[in-house]
Amino acid sequence: MSVARARRLIGLRRRGGRLGGTRTGPPAPALRRDQGAWLLAAAAMAIAPHAGWLPGWIGALGLGLLGWRALLLWRGSRPPPGTLLFALALAVAAGVRLEFGHFFGREPGVAVLVLLLGLKLLETRAARDIRAGVLLCLFLQLALFFEDQSLPVAALVLAGTLPALGALVALADPDGGERERLLTATTLLAQGLPFMLALFVLFPRIQGPLWGLPADAFSARTGLSDTMRPGSISALGESDEIALRAAFSGPPPPPAQRYWRGPVLTRFDGREWHAEPAAESASPSYTPQGERIDYLLTIEPHQRRWLIALEHPGPARPPIRYTGDLRALAAEPLRARARFALGAYPHTPVGVAEAPAVLASATTLPADSNPRSRRLAAELAAGARDHAEILERVLARLRALRLAYTLRPPLLGRHAADEFLFDARRGFCEHFASAFAVLMRAAGVPTRIVTGYQGGEINPIDGQLVVRQSDAHAWTEVWLQGRGWLRVDPTALAAPERIDGGLAAALADAGELPLMLRADMAWLRGLRHRWEAVANLWNQHVLGYNPERQRELLARIGLGADRLAQTLGVLAGAAVLLFAALYAWSLRATRVRDPLARTWERFCAKMAAAGAARPAWQGPQDYAEELATHFPAHAMELRGICMLYARLRYGPPAPEQQLRILHNRIASLRLK
Repeated sequence: MSVARARRLIGLRRRGGRLGGTRTGPPAPALRRDQGAWLLAAAAMAIAPHAGWLPGWIGALGLGLLGWRALLLWRGSRPPPGTLLFALALAVAAGVRLEFGHFFGREPGVAVLVLLLGLKLLETRAARDIRAGVLLCLFLQLALFFEDQSLPVAALVLAGTLPALGALVALADPDGGERERLLTATTLLAQGLPFMLALFVLFPRIQGPLWGLPADAFSARTGLSDTMRPGSISALGESDEIALRAAFSGPPPPPAQRYWRGPVLTRFDGREWHAEPAAESASPSYTPQGERIDYLLTIEPHQRRWLIALEHPGPARPPIRYTGDLRALAAEPLRARARFALGAYPHTPVGVAEAPAVLASATTLPADSNPRSRRLAAELAAGARDHAEILERVLARLRALRLAYTLRPPLLGRHAADEFLFDARRGFCEHFASAFAVLMRAAGVPTRIVTGYQGGEINPIDGQLVVRQSDAHAWTEVWLQGRGWLRVDPTALAAPERIDGGLAAALADAGELPLMLRADMAWLRGLRHRWEAVANLWNQHVLGYNPERQRELLARIGLGADRLAQTLGVLAGAAVLLFAALYAWSLRATRVRDPLARTWERFCAKMAAAGAARPAWQGPQDYAEELATHFPAHAMELRGICMLYARLRYGPPAPEQQLRILHNRIASLRLK
């Protein structure tokens, strides 16, 4: 027990220069060092994680302000003057305005709060300031979910809540020990967990982002695009971000069938391929037939409607839309992780009766682009009986060119197909697909490019197929009379290993591979498999807990939609019982007293019955003086009882015999 606490509780007050006469020396800081340590720890855990998303100078300045406050606290100095803090606040506002160009939005709003928290702690003088600082810390913890809602961030927010509760405990009990405060904060956090779980079950997640301003709610987007130019897909080869997962109801299809269809590119301007608008319908333009592959698709948000489904999709749940160029679309842009129960028919003939306008668009080339490729195409098409023979001739010529597959292709100029085929002869999948499409179109064969993903890796922990951005791929479709659109993957001519073994199997130079794909990093991939399996459980059962999942959960425990009133009643009753149990426990905790406290309470009750009740704030020594005034004949005995209690309560540990002496003196006290 600290001396300061003993003096406050016993009632030792300084008067006139003796035990607490007029105070001399520098004034004590308004924020106590122990309280400030809890508050600074909470602020640091609230600000530091935002440094990964905010501009570097904002995170550094926010932590620097905390360091300044910690230095003042350590030295016992007074907070800076208000005029200086006001000037700093204006400078902070101006800096944020210059950095972002505005104040409204997720990033500038969080940036302002980070810096204002540091400034708020610098001016902390009263309990109200401490509470305001704790509230800012909690809001910044919540703001982490604006950027990332993964399991590590949730654990970080939960950990950051602990020092915030500790700061409130230090404020409520300024004389408690640090271990006691930590235990109290942990208890409060543990008591809140059941209510958190109950609220989680009762109130499913709102589908969509936490941040709703149109300017930046859906600004982040990675992955495929509706355009393709040389180098656009090879840039994705370095990324190991997950694009989608698939859980198959049976054995997964072989790698040669794992073509995940995305944007279809038809228009070519000489260098860049573009997607064209396609008609939509509620049912596919083909009749699904042949083998069916059932799977559950979990696709990461990419702000577009593309489903990136396995070719060729059939009816789905929830319902999807189908386009004339054989794509599957969601009803709305995928702004949050979504799941679809799909079926694929890889052997279904598609586009057999294609519209003439579509075929004409698939044979168009700019008149002044890639002249060498045009001449080669005319040579290969001469004397051919049909388009199928032209296809065979073009494929044979590409094999003869011995083109090389590389993740780091050279830069190409205006006539990219010519430079790839006749000069560089090194490229990634988009180079192969683009050059092949140019040759086929120049020969009069309808051809288009399909972008998406090819392959994927089975996670041995949960058995799901994981498709990453590094699996991004481009291939072509050729239309043949009576057969419709046929998939032709020109990359397989130079790197057949790419189709069956993925990117790692296709690249001869291991130095080109991303770290996780290298053969000597198998142990690291094993750790990643385990972590991704855990993260997938979090995504499916926590982040994916929507109203539909809620109904499924309640139905499994016998509380279906037909018993909604009973369901709500049971859950509400359980919550009330839990509150009542915690309240009863808290009352019991307040009633528990040690023997010394019970003895002192009996003495105070005895004095109250005699007309001299003790105020709750009054210490034993002041109470003794007040009792001596009321009962002068017993002043010595009353002072002796109060001082003995004070010694036992605030002095070194005393033998149990002293407690019995105090008990006997109180019992034998008779006031006349």
